Amino acid sequence: MLNNPTVEKLRSMKLKVMAQMFADPALRELSFEERLAIMVEKEWLQRKNNRIKRLLYKASLSLNACIEDIDYTQERKIDKKTIRTLSSCTFIEQRLNIIISGKTGCGKSFLACALGNNACRYGYTVRYYRIPELLLEIQAAKNENRYIQFMDKLKKVRLLILDDIGLKSYTLEESRDILEIAESRYNRSSTILSGQIPHTHWHDLFPDPALADAIMDRIIHNAYILPLDSKKSMREVMAKKAIQAI
Repeated sequence: MLNNPTVEKLRSMKLKVMAQMFADPALRELSFEERLAIMVEKEWLQRKNNRIKRLLYKASLSLNACIEDIDYTQERKIDKKTIRTLSSCTFIEQRLNIIISGKTGCGKSFLACALGNNACRYGYTVRYYRIPELLLEIQAAKNENRYIQFMDKLKKVRLLILDDIGLKSYTLEESRDILEIAESRYNRSSTILSGQIPHTHWHDLFPDPALADAIMDRIIHNAYILPLDSKKSMREVMAKKAIQAI
């Protein structure tokens, strides 16, 4: 007789999984403690999975990439031990950065998104941007008088992924915006930067040497450096695998 009121109360407390399981005949033969433990475990797992889905949605990763799918072919020069270390997400707790560089098609974006996906699974907030698109959003925020709010949101993201750095040289205003991001996140959160140009040449991307020094100083010294290589485009490799799987 108490089932219906109890189920309604569970639902009102947003314990939907527990409400569904409460009247499950398969659980009736178990003790109270066993039934409760199973119900709580299922509810906890559902909430954890829902949170991961929300984090992945908000991350806006450009690729559906996973750590488990990384190709460790010898020519790519990806160190398994380093990836294993990064996959634990201790670098986020330590507020360290990651720099990924390599020519077009070597899998930079895939690796960055795989690390972002992994961070979401660990419960961290993640946001992916291509730098050209981010700079456009920053300009739009300035035009709409919400620059401070936009930059504050970037500062609070635990792992910010900035892809395609160095596709062009940056203006003085863009350089200041990039410095503002680097400054606001320094020793507070982690950033992954990915681009074709090695970090040793980033200095030339900025018109003001003082700004360049300031940006580099806040990003490079506390970063894992991951130079990638591949004789074949990883897009080509993945496309062939997809075709063969059909």
